[in-house]
Amino acid sequence: MKVLIKLGGTLLDSPESRTRIADQIAAAAAQPGLEIAVVHGGGKQMTRYLADRGIESRFVNGLRVTTPETIDAVLKVFAGSVNHELVASLNRAGALAVGLSGIDALLAEAEPMSPELGAVGRVVRANPGLLSLLAANRYLPVVACVAGDRAGAVYNVNADQMAVACAAAFLAAQLIFLTDVPGVMNAEKQILPVLAADHAASLIAAHVATGGMQAKLEAAIAALRAGVGEVRIAPGADDRVLARLLSGEDLGTRMVLTEVAAR
Repeated sequence: MKVLIKLGGTLLDSPESRTRIADQIAAAAAQPGLEIAVVHGGGKQMTRYLADRGIESRFVNGLRVTTPETIDAVLKVFAGSVNHELVASLNRAGALAVGLSGIDALLAEAEPMSPELGAVGRVVRANPGLLSLLAANRYLPVVACVAGDRAGAVYNVNADQMAVACAAAFLAAQLIFLTDVPGVMNAEKQILPVLAADHAASLIAAHVATGGMQAKLEAAIAALRAGVGEVRIAPGADDRVLARLLSGEDLGTRMVLTEVAAR
């Protein structure tokens, strides 16, 4: 079974948290029959890096405006320190992790999303050959949320959108978002253990899911419609969260395409 795990930057912000999640991913990757790939963000680290250099972070609709000055930081932080620290932690845990970005082998090809956002990209094509080659040979691909194009441009890509593109191209049976929230909640603030795509869209339309959760749900809906079997949104800091999810435990929210599949 192919599984893609998306890690939020919060889980990678401290050595302790990074080590804990790396140990879990390495243990899962060692299981026979599982092929795993990882996509990660690093927004907190990026904001801190820019602030330390006196550069203000600006956002439009939740996306970081990416100037030529900022794209240099994107490479240094996302594809540099965050990626390599995670790869090192995974290797220390016993995996054979390989650090990548969407630029490598044109894994994720992008186009500009909007002039006002600068070098923020929308993934238009994902080429899974490298992920499949590595995972099939027991390596663990770890992809930073940076993409490119055939003209040599570099793009900052939303990590959730990168995860969806990679999961669909990788033919993942499961896309797991490990986040800093316990799951998807309804209007009464109750966690929904199972959620169909249409119900998720209604939560967005009713403004129950807003901000980061709206973006997460939109990404999950896109993944399901692109052929990913199911999407899990779960609290990454919980004890043994990955092993519990892979064993089928009802933790966080399990998203499926239709109400029939939800039953």
